[in-house]
Amino acid sequence: MQRLTAVILLLMSFGRSVAADGIEVDLELILMVDVSRSMTERELEIQRRGYAAALQSDEVFAALRSGLLQRVAMTYVEWAGWASQRVIVDWRLLETREDLDAFARTLTAEFDPALRRTSISGALLFAAESLRDNAYQGLRRVVDVSGDGPNNQGRPVRRARDAVTAQGITINGLPLMTQEGMGSQFHLDDLDLYYRDCVIGGPGGFVIPVHDWNDFAAAVKRKLVLEMVWRPRSEPVPVQYAPGPSYDCLIGEKIWDRYYGDGIMLP
Repeated sequence: MQRLTAVILLLMSFGRSVAADGIEVDLELILMVDVSRSMTERELEIQRRGYAAALQSDEVFAALRSGLLQRVAMTYVEWAGWASQRVIVDWRLLETREDLDAFARTLTAEFDPALRRTSISGALLFAAESLRDNAYQGLRRVVDVSGDGPNNQGRPVRRARDAVTAQGITINGLPLMTQEGMGSQFHLDDLDLYYRDCVIGGPGGFVIPVHDWNDFAAAVKRKLVLEMVWRPRSEPVPVQYAPGPSYDCLIGEKIWDRYYGDGIMLP
């Protein structure tokens, strides 16, 4: 009875009503993974295998079981340009090691070629719609977005970020600060600061930068644990960035226009 009361109180604190036909979970987590043209086939495979390894770890399973309901709903989506989002694993309920293993196996079953352009804003808005339309009701809703460069297509990223967080959704970032493959003109040495100021947001939003592909799997595991593990809302996230000077959130669009001269920015 006390456990049920705690769940109800936490739901009320998030200001969300539970639909009668919704499956209650601790967390609705959508993994938005960059597969734009700047990513090599090797990098695409590293990302899939890194997520698979993290999902099969003891740490992630323990985090999954730490919540009040001890279950999470998750989906894995690859993204590139404004209208380029590809669902690799649709929404699934994760409660057991077997559930995590099955999710991981689906990720590594096959690898698809990269798509074009980079629209973080498109990825964020797609994620918000997917969170709204799925069959789950989470105590928390999180968009987890990775990328190796700034937004250069579609709606300005800060505007999309604000629209998503206004719905009570948290956005976390995994900036890939490696230099491999195409698109070197879009490389930002301080991509983590761009993500801090322009991409992440909502309660406890954080950034975990990846500087070397050898560190990717460990970074993903750390990120998933931080997202899944239950903690009081007042407890800070260890890797959360403190507010800093504002970044130019249109830098990606300006770089694209400088090189190609046909940038189109949506309202």
